[in-house]
Amino acid sequence: MFNPTSPLFMSQEILSVSELTQQIKTKLETSFTQIRIRGEISNCKRHGSGHIYLTLKDEGAQIPAVVWKTTASRLAVALKDGMDVVAEGRLEVYPPSGRYQLICTSVTEAGQGALQQAFAELLQKLAKAGYFSTERKRPIPAIPETIGLITSSTGAVIEDMSKVLERRFPAARLLLYPVKVQGTSAAEEVAAGIAWFNTAKKRQHRPDVIIIARGGGSLEDLQAFNGEVVANALYHSGIPVISAIGHETDLTIADMVADLRAGTPSIAAELAVPDCQELLRHIGTLQSRQDRLLQAKLEGAERHVYSICSSYAFNRPQLQMEQFHERLNTLAAQMRRSITTLFDQRVEHYASVKQQLSMLDYRKTLERGYVLVKKEGKYMTGSQKLKASDSVELLFHNGVLPAVISPVKQP
Repeated sequence: MFNPTSPLFMSQEILSVSELTQQIKTKLETSFTQIRIRGEISNCKRHGSGHIYLTLKDEGAQIPAVVWKTTASRLAVALKDGMDVVAEGRLEVYPPSGRYQLICTSVTEAGQGALQQAFAELLQKLAKAGYFSTERKRPIPAIPETIGLITSSTGAVIEDMSKVLERRFPAARLLLYPVKVQGTSAAEEVAAGIAWFNTAKKRQHRPDVIIIARGGGSLEDLQAFNGEVVANALYHSGIPVISAIGHETDLTIADMVADLRAGTPSIAAELAVPDCQELLRHIGTLQSRQDRLLQAKLEGAERHVYSICSSYAFNRPQLQMEQFHERLNTLAAQMRRSITTLFDQRVEHYASVKQQLSMLDYRKTLERGYVLVKKEGKYMTGSQKLKASDSVELLFHNGVLPAVISPVKQP
């Protein structure tokens, strides 16, 4: 700011008009390099070169302003007299006319300025919270059966999307949740639609993908999709969401939070479903590939069968069977001989053992004229165990006789 007590104003030096103007220019331009001014437009004129010249005024003052051609081409609004705007730029002194003016780097409607500031603040908040992170975005189903559409029931969006879906993938079902897309309660209705699809009890009411859509409009028209209410609903949705808000040049917070952004509602419909013709071509390609693989397997199997049929063993089955039968007969004969030999050996051994046992039978000895003497149940093996008058039993081969031992006569 200028200070009347500074040396510039206290000096007794006589300055030329150019020198004074240059000093004012230096002081002013270095002090006001970036400012924002709110005022009403008057005397707005677009020069043939593309530059816009205008005056910003309020109840107590006015200031001339210039919007150069390059900046004017980027303005979102058409400037006209009586418009309440916020202009951003720098002050510049124009020495030939000895006046200062505002060189505008941007001009927005006064209401839009506040909206843009709120937009920027919310954008920064949600970015820190991870709402725009690509890691959390879910893929859109390749072939959805049901599509949930959240939009106005009276706009052209439904008709445009229906035409695209009918052309690309008529098998998909379209469920409409009608909402306001601007004005009071619009944001709450859109959020309620997202929640309704996510909590639907019936399977036929739960879509595979959700599309929120509306046509183009001003920043105020799109405000419902630049608020935290819709952003939170999108962030917590368990169903993938495609956002198609406004024209391709419009970018809302909803577009950035959604899993996929489409430039227009029609593009959203194209992104939501596959092209049935392309899908059929792809299926045909897969089927042809499977047919080729199957044919190759069949041909390989045929070659293997032919190889087996051409082999010696396969072509001489009778000879093989005869050889096996002959071998079987030989083995059977060997088994019979082995069994017979073993049996004969057992019989001969049994006869030999029987003969040996019969030779040890005491009755055979008795048959040869021997007698066994038995006293009191015991066999006597010597005469010293007998004395005169002992009663004994005489065992012959054909019976038993009692006897009494008589005294021995002396010669």
